[in-house]
Amino acid sequence: MKRIFFLTLLLLAAGRGVVWSQEIAGRAATAAAAAEPLTLEACIEQARANNRTLRAAESGLEAARCDERSLRALLLPALSASGTALRTDAGAALSVAGGLLPVVGADGVPTGAGALFPGLDLSLRGGWLYGGGVQIEQPLYLGGRVRIGVRMAREATALAADERRRAEADVVLRTSRAYADAVRAQELRQVAEAYRRLLVELGRVVERAFGEGMKPRSEVLKVQVKRNESELNLARARHAQRLATMLLCHCIGRPLTDSLVLEGSIPVPTEAEAPTDVADRPEYRMAGRQYELARQQEALTRGERRPQLALVGRYGYAGGGEANGRMLLHGWSYAAGVRLSVPLFHFGRHANRVRAAEARSEQLLARCEETRELLALEAVRAADGLAEAELEVRMTEAAVAAADEQLRIGRRCYEAGIETLSDLLEVQAQWQQARQRQVEARFDRYLRWLEHRQATGRIE
Repeated sequence: MKRIFFLTLLLLAAGRGVVWSQEIAGRAATAAAAAEPLTLEACIEQARANNRTLRAAESGLEAARCDERSLRALLLPALSASGTALRTDAGAALSVAGGLLPVVGADGVPTGAGALFPGLDLSLRGGWLYGGGVQIEQPLYLGGRVRIGVRMAREATALAADERRRAEADVVLRTSRAYADAVRAQELRQVAEAYRRLLVELGRVVERAFGEGMKPRSEVLKVQVKRNESELNLARARHAQRLATMLLCHCIGRPLTDSLVLEGSIPVPTEAEAPTDVADRPEYRMAGRQYELARQQEALTRGERRPQLALVGRYGYAGGGEANGRMLLHGWSYAAGVRLSVPLFHFGRHANRVRAAEARSEQLLARCEETRELLALEAVRAADGLAEAELEVRMTEAAVAAADEQLRIGRRCYEAGIETLSDLLEVQAQWQQARQRQVEARFDRYLRWLEHRQATGRIE
């Protein structure tokens, strides 16, 4: 018993050790994945995998494809089986008395002879009546409704595909914006930290000079005030970076408390010109497809007045009933033929449905034209915004170069005693503002580029 007990303890300890090792390995893998810098492409892939709207659009596309295949199958033969069982107590009886009946000759004149009729007793009773069989039906002509329905299903499938593409473009756009906001907040924090380091270094110089009696205490206080302001700006930059990182976690489907390490680069727009064609945009094609669906619905409604023709064949068994104690129905039978159905009159229902379908077609045509005009205006506005952002980036680059030079000259002049501390602090503040405007301009250009690609339907 002791050996069995110790053996059991060893097995349990070994199993627990395996579980612990697996947990440690899983945590290490998670930590390694979290420590690996995230690129924009990796964030977009995670967003595509975790986005519920995109999964719903994919399900809608699959449903539309199944509907299209289902409508195409209406032109194929249909095989069905049926069975019926019925019990009834209905019945009938007929009784004719017997006797001597006169015999009539070929000329219709009685011959004077007679024949004995023994009488007739007939009894019918329902009882159980049952039957069953199989039926095959091949449609020949359904008034064009299957052809129109297949065409509508094809348009609906294309519409679902455009909806999925629009949803995917929206996911890519939102993720790209969130990633750009996170990287921008990171760079703004770096600018704030650089500005704080400048003030810390300047504060040390001024305090050393004050200790040697070369600078008044007022200059030390001025630097301290600017340093406090830089601390506040740095705290704001850190908070903005944290919120931007949480928004990115939400977009890519990760917990909001995850600590993300971003690779920190965004695509640089390289387009020499900004086209304004919106024909590739999903919304543009969706508007046209909705109008086409309305037109096909109108044609389908008109086709309800057309005849329908089909070949029908049936083979089955029927049995049941009694006649004088014997089964009345018993045997197999088959039937084949053509079934023709011609609608005649619907008391105004069909005419009103046709008028309603025409009104919906006109309504969707007006919406389609309006949507396409609005999309064209949006593309032009996005192109103009992108051009303005390009100009602003070039302006901020020149301003940063000038601020760097002014900061270099300001330091030398202050060290030489030509400029005052207030002048140097002003130059440093201008340098920080120029750096911030450069970061804002670069990321604003990227966001305008994203908006322009969305407006022209080129986000994949």
